[in-house]
Amino acid sequence: MIGKRPFGRTGHLSSTTLFGAAALFNATQEETDPVLDVLLEYGVNHIDTAAGYGVSEDRLGPWMKHHRDRFFLATKTGDRDYAAAKASIHRSLDRLQTDRVDLLQLHALTHPGEWEQALGPGGALEAAVEARDQGLVRFIGVTGHGWTVAAMHLKSLERFDFDSVLLPYNYMMWGNEGYRADFEKLEQVCLERNVAMQTIKTIALGPWATSERTHTTWYQPLQEQDAIDKAVQWAMARPQIFLNTVGDLSLLPKVLDAASRFEGPPPDEEMDMLMREKKISSLFGIP
Repeated sequence: MIGKRPFGRTGHLSSTTLFGAAALFNATQEETDPVLDVLLEYGVNHIDTAAGYGVSEDRLGPWMKHHRDRFFLATKTGDRDYAAAKASIHRSLDRLQTDRVDLLQLHALTHPGEWEQALGPGGALEAAVEARDQGLVRFIGVTGHGWTVAAMHLKSLERFDFDSVLLPYNYMMWGNEGYRADFEKLEQVCLERNVAMQTIKTIALGPWATSERTHTTWYQPLQEQDAIDKAVQWAMARPQIFLNTVGDLSLLPKVLDAASRFEGPPPDEEMDMLMREKKISSLFGIP
């Protein structure tokens, strides 16, 4: 079983590994339904989806209809203005077959212009706050990718008291001095304000080198159990973070298995060797 810890200030004890429902982007209901048993087997009680994750919300709807009380349910809107975000929130509730979500996140909010629009007058944040006031949403978070995301999240927390943040965290990115410094600053603010920190791209190998893709992730992932063990368990050693699983159903059991056997991080020498042997590279270009 995977352990649990408080998800920031929400009062919920979430499994330290969350189900990243991007894995359901193109899944059929027949492919989706067995995943519920896998999650329950490992004690996963937190699902993270998004309006932009293909059919993910539609596939989760039948679960929520019967198992809503089992999961902390998070979704996202990628819209930047009030009207579009409001419509997105209501559409997500319909798809998920529920009258509320636990966490509504502003999705991929790193571009300065989009940031100003979403957090400014008439922006998506106003729709999220309104939905919270109406009981449709319990908490509000912000997510993002790229080398600047930690710094942008710090800026977001200065503008609004978000309940959670989500950003990449893996050994390769941690090796960049600038990203590490921004991450640690963000981490300190999150600790002081009891903001939940979610991490993604834990088992990223690099961009796809060829047009032939063997997995449904937009990046090439690590595939072997030993490599996944090292990447996952290195990330899990940071005591206050949550790790979102991979966007591929075939790799999901491997990530959950690695998380369930966590006893401590592998030494940096093993991680350095993994970096060399697998030729792990940046998903986001040169910082």
